[in-house]
Amino acid sequence: MSGTITYREAVRAAIQEAMQNDERVFLMGEDVGRYGGSYAVSKGLLEQFGGERIIDTPLSESGFTGAGIGAALNGMRPIVEIMTVNFSLLALDQIVNTAATMRYMSGGQFNVPLVIRMATGGGNQLGSQHSHSMEGWYAHVPGLKILTPATVQDAYDMLHLALKDPDPVLIFEHALLYNSKGELDKQAVPIAIGKASVHRQGKDISIITYGISLFKSLEAAEILSKEGIEAEVIDLRSLRPLDDETIMASVSKTHRVLIVDEGWKSGSVSAEIMARINEQAFYELDAPMQRVCSIEVPFPYARHLEQAALPQVDKIVTAAQKLMEEL
Repeated sequence: MSGTITYREAVRAAIQEAMQNDERVFLMGEDVGRYGGSYAVSKGLLEQFGGERIIDTPLSESGFTGAGIGAALNGMRPIVEIMTVNFSLLALDQIVNTAATMRYMSGGQFNVPLVIRMATGGGNQLGSQHSHSMEGWYAHVPGLKILTPATVQDAYDMLHLALKDPDPVLIFEHALLYNSKGELDKQAVPIAIGKASVHRQGKDISIITYGISLFKSLEAAEILSKEGIEAEVIDLRSLRPLDDETIMASVSKTHRVLIVDEGWKSGSVSAEIMARINEQAFYELDAPMQRVCSIEVPFPYARHLEQAALPQVDKIVTAAQKLMEEL
């Protein structure tokens, strides 16, 4: 399935192909089978692969994540789907204390080739228990790789790359991206885990972002371009490891930095990036770094309040304009 497809279809195609090519791969999670997945990603896979490889689990994130870890330790290649990042907190002990530490604590004797997919982000009016962006929490943990595919191509490629990785990989799929469309080239060479991508070249300001905020940043860059401000837009793609090389190269080119992060400011991915730039490229800066993040509140249900809490194009444009005014 190449050509223009949805993000949802790209993830499904990647799962389908992985299962066809490797009998060790299976999918497990809440409603992944008969219902076809909470976001319809796994629709049709139960009929194709049967109940032993498309496994509907009880409502116990800790239980089925632990089962996935056990399967990975025994040579399988499980894909565990957690309905939303908020619910992954119920499996925090399994992910952080077991999956992430197994290789180290066993002296390299055991590894956990586990892939965990989950929806993240706000904008769907799903309230405070389904809408937060907590990928930055997991990016804090050594032993995990954290991927945030924004494009259709990355949604497809990153799952394949994650399944080849010997260690646990968490993939955060923004819930509003599933219906988005883009080009998929199955013959393209995938960009490696840990490498950022420059989606737009610019000379005046670096906009560093990931996930759905990539598209908001690109839209903001087009508006800024009409004002004579050429923004370089970087999609991090991976939050752990971070691609310091690409970030610092852009900073050295533009000398101004704006970070767009749907997480909260305090203890965020944006804070980590700012710290790294301060450590590695401070003297390249012509102005203090700025960031656009979500407002620090539990996410509201009311649409107008939810939209006000999220980073939006107008906020990115305003922040960039103010940054360009700095001497």
